[in-house]
Amino acid sequence: MDRKKKEANRPSGVFKTGAISLAFLIVCYQSALFVHKAAAERIVANRDRPDTVFVVDSALAEKVLGASQGSFPVTGDAGCGPVTVRKSSVHSPAARAVARAGRPRTYESFPFNPNTVSVEDLMRLGFSERQAQSIDNYRKSGGRFRRKGDFAKSFVVSDSLYKRLEPYIRIPKIDINKADSAAFDSLPGIGGWFAARMVEYRERLHGYSCPEQLMEIHRFDKERYDALKDLITCSPAKPYPLWSLPADSLRLHPHVKSWQTARAIVFYREHNPVEKLTVDGLLDAGVISADQADRLRRCRLE
Repeated sequence: MDRKKKEANRPSGVFKTGAISLAFLIVCYQSALFVHKAAAERIVANRDRPDTVFVVDSALAEKVLGASQGSFPVTGDAGCGPVTVRKSSVHSPAARAVARAGRPRTYESFPFNPNTVSVEDLMRLGFSERQAQSIDNYRKSGGRFRRKGDFAKSFVVSDSLYKRLEPYIRIPKIDINKADSAAFDSLPGIGGWFAARMVEYRERLHGYSCPEQLMEIHRFDKERYDALKDLITCSPAKPYPLWSLPADSLRLHPHVKSWQTARAIVFYREHNPVEKLTVDGLLDAGVISADQADRLRRCRLE
């Protein structure tokens, strides 16, 4: 009787086979996880194409790599010796997916332009993939961050994240001597009509000498100027050759306007010594009005 009970309590051959099979599956599963993790870590470490890191002088970074425009992440103080510039390679979708899944959530802080920074670099800055994609969708739909404060107003930018990133935001100003009508149109309060006038007036002036000359455009008042003056800059314009151009060219300048004034300027400079060839000299001689003199003083003349 005891013998029969012992035999009944012994595990059957089927049970033994099943247990061995289960143990084998567990070992295989653990091995597969190990191999997958090792492969993923290898891809994350090396990627399918390695990124490039430059250690260069800050001036060279701005000139050659365009770092000042937010093209690449930069580590170091601009204008203060060598900086480290990282240029991300174009990776395959599979490598990007593995990198996103395997990369630990560590954040970096580096100079960036919120209007051009890539989705991947937004994630490096601390945004989730969904948040970074939301910012990119906003830009693709025509949205633009004109000021740092505009970036802070985005619903995916938390106060704490903005506080950390605010010193690194770089939004290049629009150079009124180089911008096209599309760039002018992106400024607040400037539509297609004013954008076209800004380009046209620049051509007539032979280049802006100062941003305030925008207010010389018809209907471009101080209120409109004040709304955008912190968003623009003015690179040096080539001096206007007031003291050498013939009358038929001088009359086209917006502060000369007429044949009579143009011929009077030519007559004045032909009958006066070089030291008297000044705007004040033209005003004292009655060649130009006080308003014309005020406007010409803003111009770079030669």
